Amino acid sequence: MFLISKFFKNTYFLLFYLLFFSLISCGQELTKKINSTNSQPIKTGAQQTQLYIPFLQNKNIAIVANQTSVIFKDKSNYTHIVDSLLALNITIKKVFSPEHGFRGTADASEHVANNIDTKTGLPIVSLYGKNKKPTKQQLDGIDLVIFDIQDVGVRFYTYISTLHYVMEACAENNIPLMVLDRPNPNGFYVDGPTLDLKYKSFVGMHPVPLVYGMTIGEYAKMINGEHWLKNSIQCNLTVIPLRNYTHQSHYSLPIRPSPNLPNNKAINLYPSLGFFEGTIINAGRGTENQFQQYGAPFFPKSDFSYTPKPNFGAKHPKFEHKLCYGVSLKDVPQLNHINIKWLVDAYTKTPKNKLFFGATFTKHAGNTLLEQQLKKGLSAKKIHKSWQPAIKKFKKTRAKYLLY
Repeated sequence: MFLISKFFKNTYFLLFYLLFFSLISCGQELTKKINSTNSQPIKTGAQQTQLYIPFLQNKNIAIVANQTSVIFKDKSNYTHIVDSLLALNITIKKVFSPEHGFRGTADASEHVANNIDTKTGLPIVSLYGKNKKPTKQQLDGIDLVIFDIQDVGVRFYTYISTLHYVMEACAENNIPLMVLDRPNPNGFYVDGPTLDLKYKSFVGMHPVPLVYGMTIGEYAKMINGEHWLKNSIQCNLTVIPLRNYTHQSHYSLPIRPSPNLPNNKAINLYPSLGFFEGTIINAGRGTENQFQQYGAPFFPKSDFSYTPKPNFGAKHPKFEHKLCYGVSLKDVPQLNHINIKWLVDAYTKTPKNKLFFGATFTKHAGNTLLEQQLKKGLSAKKIHKSWQPAIKKFKKTRAKYLLY
């Protein structure tokens, strides 16, 4: 059932919400049937201003946002939510920015500093610098926090870790959090190794498979419901839902969610090629085909080759200015699973005198088992099969929090 935050209680709007979402409250299956027959364009939570603007008026607002936090009129016509809310006389006190920064231009793992937005004059507080969690001082005087960031549905994509820490800070300081939901472009399947909490880090904080098949709003509900916040506290959470969306909906992102995910193909291949981030292998960084190819100078010579060079999102890519032989995946059909064959292929092609695994591979995989399986020479089929018991268990947990 659609989550209605405690701070909506005892207001006239509660009746409106109950009536408006009465079909949703009848059950998830009915919701899916309604949405599956609806051919209208998907509407993000941010687009449905009539559902949340009344609750922002006369409040001091902080917003967690980046370049994807926009309100669409159509794919080529949109305004940033900060600009839109300010135009509606909503009082925004500050912006919190995640990895890659408020404008989405910083490299992966690059330190993001606090700043001032030149357009609005608002202070921008980085959640990817010295502190990844808003402090009590940073939240002083804030009545409500909005979280509006486009996710891609992959565990080691750090926006869900930022969500966790924002929820925790809001819970500790008794500040309501509103998540404006957005579609998950990889939301139509669940796959990959499940995180062992012994290897919890900012690139994996929760015991979920690599691809979890949930929107960011559904994921927020799961964080709350499973008591994953510190000391099992819960956040006063409201999710503004999507319209005309199911988990089988195709959604093309009009704005790249981070510098090295430039298009739909890269986003679809990212769960499979993201493992290479923890290895010596280049996964297309330093080219215009990020996460659409992989290679290394020591691979056997082949018809396909490329030379990584510094570019937007990769100031110093692996094997910078060195000729790499490898595999192009630009023509691979859309995946509905993680293709672990490419990782097995790269490991097999790497000479034994080369250190294939980097310091972060275990964090990206979420456990030590995957590295062990590769070293033992297990086939991609056997590795994939080993994930299934944990995936089956997770799907039961996931089902409790699905909205679509």
